[in-house]
Amino acid sequence: MTEEVYHIPALLPQTLEALAIRPGGIYIDVTYGGGGHSRAIVERLDTTGHLYGFDQDSEAVERAFRDPRFTIVHSNFRFLRNFMRYHGVEHVDGILADLGVSFHHFDDSARGFSFRWDGPLDMRMNQRSNLTAARLIAENSEESLASIFSLYGELRQSRRIAAAIVKARSREEITTIEQLLAVVRPLISPKAEKKELAQVFQALRIAVNGELDALSSFLDQATSLLAPGGRLAIITYHSLEDRMVKNYMKTGNIEGRIEKDFFGRTEAPLRQITSKPVVPDEDEINRNPRSRSAKLRTAVKL
Repeated sequence: MTEEVYHIPALLPQTLEALAIRPGGIYIDVTYGGGGHSRAIVERLDTTGHLYGFDQDSEAVERAFRDPRFTIVHSNFRFLRNFMRYHGVEHVDGILADLGVSFHHFDDSARGFSFRWDGPLDMRMNQRSNLTAARLIAENSEESLASIFSLYGELRQSRRIAAAIVKARSREEITTIEQLLAVVRPLISPKAEKKELAQVFQALRIAVNGELDALSSFLDQATSLLAPGGRLAIITYHSLEDRMVKNYMKTGNIEGRIEKDFFGRTEAPLRQITSKPVVPDEDEINRNPRSRSAKLRTAVKL
């Protein structure tokens, strides 16, 4: 499988510009994936520069390229600070996070990330984890499932979907994508089927992988690791994570709560490079339709 098939990096030139890469700098790509962003960063480093790449997926780690200027770390980015301490790195010049799901994950039916074909209800980014989507559906209460579909999928019919799942699982265990689709499709408008099924699967994926908790933890750790003048570049794909990133870059907390010091100055560790996110142009969307919802936000450490 070629790297292009595994994943096409979104907003690549814009991301490299946002990071303002110095040849001798130290950088981190916390979402290695197919390695597209990482390769481009390493190509801009000299022998004194270094890039650390993080990925929790064993397949991505096994496929990682080899280069003396690059180190792959098999871990979720929620453990960023611990692993950088292990590698003896106190501060870095730039950190990148591309929060999208790799093409490979969507296109591999065995991973269970897409509703386009049947397969097991898995959805684990980290295959060492015990929590699959099937287990989450089997073990959570109706109220908890409704909360997941409401908060993470922003679905208006979250309670009805949860109730239908609980009723269906009382008859037989729901372990495959087709079984889940048979339950939720009757509750979704045919005109909005693709969009709302994507929201159902997004909600389950976020819950299975603890994505928003991991992002919150990452933002604090990344900020503490950045040297003054270092840059944090994050590509988001849905409103939940984008809101968190936007708020954090503006105020230093994911709630967007403005805190001021004794003199009335806003206390925030970062300064946004641009007030609005960078988005793909029409040409990139035509070449890579999956990039259409990508938003790149960049901030500099004060």
